[in-house]
Amino acid sequence: MGLQVMSFTKPNLAESLPDADLEADIDYVDDGVDDGDAATASAPIVLQLTPDVCGTRLDKVVSTLVPQYSRSRIQQWIEAGHVTVDGKPGTTKMTTYGDETVVVLPQPAPDEKAFTPEDMALDVVYEDAAIIVINKPAGLVVHPAAGNWSGTLLNGLLFRWPALAGVPRAGIVHRLDKDTSGLMVVAKTLEAQTDLVRQLQARTVKRQYLALVWGTPQLNGTVDSPMARHPRDRIKMAVSESLIAKPAITHYQRLATGLLERRPVSLMSCRLETGRTHQIRVHMQSLGFSLVGDALYGKQHLMPAFPRQALQASRLGLIHPSSGKACEWYAPLPEDFAALLVRAGMSVPE
Repeated sequence: MGLQVMSFTKPNLAESLPDADLEADIDYVDDGVDDGDAATASAPIVLQLTPDVCGTRLDKVVSTLVPQYSRSRIQQWIEAGHVTVDGKPGTTKMTTYGDETVVVLPQPAPDEKAFTPEDMALDVVYEDAAIIVINKPAGLVVHPAAGNWSGTLLNGLLFRWPALAGVPRAGIVHRLDKDTSGLMVVAKTLEAQTDLVRQLQARTVKRQYLALVWGTPQLNGTVDSPMARHPRDRIKMAVSESLIAKPAITHYQRLATGLLERRPVSLMSCRLETGRTHQIRVHMQSLGFSLVGDALYGKQHLMPAFPRQALQASRLGLIHPSSGKACEWYAPLPEDFAALLVRAGMSVPE
């Protein structure tokens, strides 16, 4: 095959995530990105085709002549109009004749935005030289992943505290689901992060949540049920007895009861010993009491009651990494959750 490259810039690889030893309490999931190749904005690649490629599909020709990018990435560029043939947009399955001029405009991979600082409003509950405590709003993704490579809490942290670029995951040591609101701690130094990770591993970090569930659970109890990825639905977690399941322990207490759309609901206080992905949502659903508004684990015919899972990380307690003193913070319920309780005939916790 003939190849004439008029201009080419070697792609820069996006910054990789730190090793798994700093993943305590964060069940990161394989996001399914094809092969992780990442192109920064670069000059066009011009290919002058020769007769030996006659009869070959365009995507195959380009991926063969430009092997530094995966075929799936090339196909995405073709479909998005970033590959032209004799000045006109190409199509993935079009057949080449061997005398065309093909121009490829390399596009940045979505994950390259993962560590880009972005200005956003952050509710800072506490800050000192070692840690930051954030009251995360519902709707904010904590860490970049497929489908959410930008606009995450990590991006906001890097903008407000540029020095966090030198700390793995910008100091994030645990996370909340996108539509869960409440308290999170972020480490400002590597030493503080290491200390917090060890506290999480030792299960000494105190995390208390408020959850509104359908039904009336018993007054109190403990769910000690290991969890793993759902065997048929990879976006869900499930109680599991498989060998790869991780320990998961949730203590719960019923605080109040009420009625929502003529159905009984209960306000629960849930305290975590472990921090698995979707832990409270899965554990309460396993007891038969799914969270109000939970689109993933709840009942679809009850979804209009609330546009997100009714879950708030209300209290956070830990040993300060520098002073060694016990610290605790409290975040009041956001307006939407408080209004939901009023609708259910309950008083809003102070």
